[in-house]
Amino acid sequence: MTVSSRMSPTGLDQSAMSFLENTLDRMATRRPDKAFLEAQLDADTARVVLSTPTKLFLPEGSEDAIGHRLDIALSLGAKREEMVFLGQLPDGSTSYFATTVDLEEEEVALLDGFKVIDLRTLALQAELSPNHLGILAQARALIHWHRTHQFCSRCGDKTHMAEGGYRRDCPSCEGQHFPRTDPCVIMLITDGDRALLGRPPRLMEGVYTTLAGFMEPGETIEQAVRRETMEESGIRVGKVELIANQPWPFPANLMLGCVGEALSFDIHIEDDELEACKWCDREEVRQMVNGTHPEGHIIPPSISIAHDLIMGWLEKRI
Repeated sequence: MTVSSRMSPTGLDQSAMSFLENTLDRMATRRPDKAFLEAQLDADTARVVLSTPTKLFLPEGSEDAIGHRLDIALSLGAKREEMVFLGQLPDGSTSYFATTVDLEEEEVALLDGFKVIDLRTLALQAELSPNHLGILAQARALIHWHRTHQFCSRCGDKTHMAEGGYRRDCPSCEGQHFPRTDPCVIMLITDGDRALLGRPPRLMEGVYTTLAGFMEPGETIEQAVRRETMEESGIRVGKVELIANQPWPFPANLMLGCVGEALSFDIHIEDDELEACKWCDREEVRQMVNGTHPEGHIIPPSISIAHDLIMGWLEKRI
């Protein structure tokens, strides 16, 4: 699939959205085979994606390189037993692994041939291929889980990696722990030619975006959209439609993009999720997109599903 062909069935243009492509064959049925994994890791073509606790540690000087040779990874302090198997390219040419290196950014800065950069910045720069961004999203989500789940939640004992990094086992109580993905609803609430946009305090100054929130246990997507919208803005929502989704590895979310129809229209902000919220007509949103808004308001960058939801509504494609 080419980047230009990425269009959702509902007409949402996903051409600039990040983390959607990942062609790796994850070989789930082969992951329990330790001999297979060892052979993949020892192959000359194997590459290891490295990360500090917060940022990616990439080779410098190659435009689209994201991984290191095994010997380089080990020389930087990577542990063989903590390398997650990401998968193999469809042509079988390269197997990718991922793990962390316990280096401070100041230490990395003294090394030649490497650069430290966060995944969000990489996506915004749009210099890597969509496939490599997807692989890095998979790597960062798994790396974060392994860093934060070193100990058993049942008995507190130290766990160890199993099944190529898609499970951690506890030798004490025999508990098994699996990587988690947290689903989030992200929704554009509309009232005909008006859209509800809010401003969370964490965003860059001037950015107005769609509302969003985590799904809770025992909740449908539609119920989550209605609950989160009511909690954040006081707006009641009727019909909800799921139209797209996006992996969002910050640290390990799946964004469920929805549109919803408003049943009430008076905004009431009662918690600290938003510092501002307002109804915007198409002309105001067009000003945000074009950089001509009188108050300097803008929409999120094109790497996010929020941008495509807003643009899809503005251009009457959704």
